[in-house]
Amino acid sequence: MTIRSYAGISKPGFCLYIQSYLLFLSSNPSQLLYQLLSSVDSSASKRGATNLGRKQGGFSSLYSRPSLSEMKNERIANRARVYEFLRGIGIVPDELDGLELPVTAEVMRERVDFLHKLGLTVEDINNYPLVLGCSVKKNMVPVLDYLGKLGVRKSTFTEFLRRYPQVLHASVVVDLAPVVAYLQGMDIKPNDIPRVLERYPEVLGFKLEGTMSTSVAYLVGIGVARREIGGVLTRYPEILGMRVGRVIKPFVEYLENLGIPRLAVARLIEKQPHILGFGLEERVKPNVKSLLEFNVREALLPSVVAQYPEIIGLDLKPKLVSQQSLLNSIIDVGPEDFGRVVEKMPQVVSLSNTPAIRHVDFLKNCGFSLQQVRKMVVDCPQLLALNLNIMKLNFDYFQMVMKRPLDDLVMFPAFFTYGLESTIKPRHRMVAKKGLKCSLAWLLNCSDEKFEQRMSYDTIDMEEMETEPSFDMNTLMEPRSDESTSDYDEDSDDDYV
Repeated sequence: MTIRSYAGISKPGFCLYIQSYLLFLSSNPSQLLYQLLSSVDSSASKRGATNLGRKQGGFSSLYSRPSLSEMKNERIANRARVYEFLRGIGIVPDELDGLELPVTAEVMRERVDFLHKLGLTVEDINNYPLVLGCSVKKNMVPVLDYLGKLGVRKSTFTEFLRRYPQVLHASVVVDLAPVVAYLQGMDIKPNDIPRVLERYPEVLGFKLEGTMSTSVAYLVGIGVARREIGGVLTRYPEILGMRVGRVIKPFVEYLENLGIPRLAVARLIEKQPHILGFGLEERVKPNVKSLLEFNVREALLPSVVAQYPEIIGLDLKPKLVSQQSLLNSIIDVGPEDFGRVVEKMPQVVSLSNTPAIRHVDFLKNCGFSLQQVRKMVVDCPQLLALNLNIMKLNFDYFQMVMKRPLDDLVMFPAFFTYGLESTIKPRHRMVAKKGLKCSLAWLLNCSDEKFEQRMSYDTIDMEEMETEPSFDMNTLMEPRSDESTSDYDEDSDDDYV
């Protein structure tokens, strides 16, 4: 045997032992096999002991993990407890399958309690149970804080969430802020944004390049002034959710077919944008049919609608029946004459009984017969709605100063609609000074400029004397002044006073 040097080895004795042991095994192969089998048996027995220790809950069990089936069963049990809690308070959880919910019933109770504090009832939650998937801290509080900072009043939160509970799922940065920026880009003033959202919270769910942009573009296309859009949307933001092809365009085209020019329709929308919300099939068309049934002439339908657009959005037929019966009972107005009354003052359909009766009594007390009162009302239905004090002042001046016969008022009952100090007195003085004798219509039914021209006449034109005041559709299409009507009327909604 050759003995070599083991310089650099810290324990040469140990190495010599190993080497000797290996030489021994090489000369005894059966012994080598026995050693290998013994080591395998030893390892197996140790693993078995370890597994047994785990099953018996020994020290190794601290590091064990539940199986996938165990985790699934636990989730099912937790959801069952949450569902049991919800059913116990009256909430139906059938639509919540597949929705991520709190692990424990205690957390779900916190969500329900928070919604109750906002004013939502169990019925409200059942109407949109998916709201239970919103986290109080991650979803609800950030959204409500953002709405509050915009100026949406806390007193309106309950109704706001009843109408659009989906807002609680929204991201302030991704979903809500871009819509608010778009509204401001439509010239809706920052101070008006809260009232727009309170009136129409659903707008927060619209896509910027969808219905909102197309509806605005169409209105501008038919003649609604771009500078008026902000005021139109502030007064009636529901326009932003109206589809052009299904709602706005058919409505506009129907009014055009009635005989109202497109530009006049645009002016009506500027002044009263809510008319776009009148259902075309269920309200507008039946109302037009009712007007024809009550003897309004088809040629004058455009004038009736243009004077009083509300008339196509009312529950009209019962009002027509009621008003026709009223006028027939107090001044014996027949069906044909009632049609003339509606043509000249369509607002008569909304006039209450008491003022109408009071005005008729006033005219009778002035000395007019029933037949004269009927003729005056048919010719000038405004007599039923004027300020009685002003009518009395005009009549006193007519009798005491002008000293004309009552028949003159029967022929021109619109005399009562003119301002005493601004029109009647100065014009009467000028005519009296020149010694002219003229009808009340010639005296009053013209502009100041036209009256100045008449004062230069040597004779009175008889045709001008027969002119009666009437509604002129062209007044809707006249060039507008620089003043915009887009400012929101603060007095139009008592809730904001």
